[in-house]
Amino acid sequence: MPDKQQRPSLRSAATAVMRENGFEPEFSAEIVREVERLDDAPLPAGARDLRAQLWSSIDNRESRDLDQVEVGERLPDGSIRIRIGVADVGTLVPQGSAADAHAASNTTSVYAGVAVFPMLPERLSTDLTSLNEGEDRLAVIIEFDVALDGSLNNASVYRGLLHNHAKLTYNEVGTWLDGAGPEPAALARSPRMREQLLLQDEAAQRLRTARDRAGALNLESIEASPVVVNGKVVDLAVARRNRARDLIEDFMVAANRTVATYLLEHGSVSLRRVVREPQRWDRIVSLAAEVGEVLPEKPDSIALGDFLARRKAADPDHFADLSLSVVKLLGPGIYVLERRLGSRRDAGHFGLAIADYVHSTAPNRRFADLVTQRMLFAVESKGPAPYSDADLTEIARRCTERGVAARKVERTMRKIAGASMLAERVGESFAAIVTAASAKGTYARLLSPPVEGRIVSGARGLDVGDTVRLTLVVADPIRGHIDFAHEADDAARKLARSRRKKAAADRLRPRIGETFDAQVTGVSESGTYVRLVDGSAEGRVVRGYKRLAVGMNVSVKLIGTDSVHGFIDFEYGAGLEPSKLDRLERKRVAARALLDRVGEHFPAVVSGTSRRATWITTLPDGVEGRLVRGGRGLRVGDSVGVVLLATDPERGFIDFSTEAAVLPAS
Repeated sequence: MPDKQQRPSLRSAATAVMRENGFEPEFSAEIVREVERLDDAPLPAGARDLRAQLWSSIDNRESRDLDQVEVGERLPDGSIRIRIGVADVGTLVPQGSAADAHAASNTTSVYAGVAVFPMLPERLSTDLTSLNEGEDRLAVIIEFDVALDGSLNNASVYRGLLHNHAKLTYNEVGTWLDGAGPEPAALARSPRMREQLLLQDEAAQRLRTARDRAGALNLESIEASPVVVNGKVVDLAVARRNRARDLIEDFMVAANRTVATYLLEHGSVSLRRVVREPQRWDRIVSLAAEVGEVLPEKPDSIALGDFLARRKAADPDHFADLSLSVVKLLGPGIYVLERRLGSRRDAGHFGLAIADYVHSTAPNRRFADLVTQRMLFAVESKGPAPYSDADLTEIARRCTERGVAARKVERTMRKIAGASMLAERVGESFAAIVTAASAKGTYARLLSPPVEGRIVSGARGLDVGDTVRLTLVVADPIRGHIDFAHEADDAARKLARSRRKKAAADRLRPRIGETFDAQVTGVSESGTYVRLVDGSAEGRVVRGYKRLAVGMNVSVKLIGTDSVHGFIDFEYGAGLEPSKLDRLERKRVAARALLDRVGEHFPAVVSGTSRRATWITTLPDGVEGRLVRGGRGLRVGDSVGVVLLATDPERGFIDFSTEAAVLPAS
């Protein structure tokens, strides 16, 4: 493997990958001079002063290009009026300007994990047009009333002046709304802001219920992104859905529907974002059948939505992996020019179960949204359309093509970062889920760490959604190549066994907490396994297993099932020590307290080592955790600097890396 000193920095690698995929990652001197001359956007005639309302934003902690803010108002009839403030980018980025030409070429900001390549210069996207906390900003206001049944009424679009009173994050708001975390500081300081967020959440719940009735698909992303803290990549992590992310998604879907309808009613064409019927509906039907569900032979968004809702309720911890499989099988969305709806109202967005949908809420990040904003300005001023149909057709094609390229950049950078983290683990075996299977190749994503690579041998017979065990054969940080081998011998029997275990896991799900008679069938470094005496299932003993030996007849308690991957977990109560149970509860409390401290550095001491793991205790607060990277050669008692990578309050997992093992981003 090449010496680390010879590797390009991840930032320079990302820049090279951008250019390889047809993007211009830098801004020209002309654009820089043009933007330097800009000042705050002038207030247009008729714009409303809405600064007194309690606007707030909810976004990622590290986000600096804030495209939207929200505020709600309860009406006498029980409806909730929602206003979405969208950054006014069109006023400061005139059509035909140098910045506009750059945006039209790239069409999107690219989030490469180790670096962000903004569509517009940072003085615009993170300053003059960003709806930053504590700043007065001009915005496009998208307004609609959410009725008790979730229907939208009294939609309007206009311009206004607003003030973002609080920049909130998905994690802090989501854990608070879910009852799993403390109240965000901004809400604790302001009871009115607390009431405002609860009102917004109430409106979002109405919208989601209505969307579910219409057949909207409740999907989660499982794509991991490099986590960069203080200039270093500390982990690959997946942004998990929570109630705050759902709130913003529901509001953005409603806002984009409102804008689509508004343009239509005012006689304007639009750029629509559409997802046609699934490319691999047959495989989606097969995945449902593995857990005893029946889907129609022909694509049906309502039936699929109902199935996904049941699976999320049945197995929320592993729903994201099922989502990943369905997303891959649905196929990508595209942009199209839409002149009318009429008889084509069913040719819309399959995943959202709506026909009236545009992208309009992120004009700092997506060119299609900036184009839509200019169309709104033309409607407002009763002026000529800013683009011809031919222009819009070409813009739609370009946005679609650049979206594909952006995803390729992001995927490549995930693989470069992942290959860097896995470089020392070639030859090891990993559990994985198949994410793509076509003539172009078969790909899989490891369950942990969530890294994707190609199966270069033994892939025949595998399909999207299959759970397999793979051996890492190549991890090349220079080219971002991650290759796996699948043991082809007896593959058909193993796949059939995996599918039986998925079905068994689903059957056993209602019996979590019950005790079963079982026999120990395997004890090794990879785990301790039992088979139920009645032959109905086999699984792994994950707690209290140290006293077990092959052939023993024992009573075990079912503590978890995973019908997505076919995992069934048991606990051997007689092998549990009270001190270890107390330690587990302490770790759960510590993991919850550390949720927002991922990426921070801690002094620590090595407290335990084995062939499988190294454990550390932080100083002086005494948090116990596992050292998952950089632990080779360490001994008990060694002092070491560590970086927090991840926490899991439910299982009490707290994972660290040595400071030397995290990767520099630039």
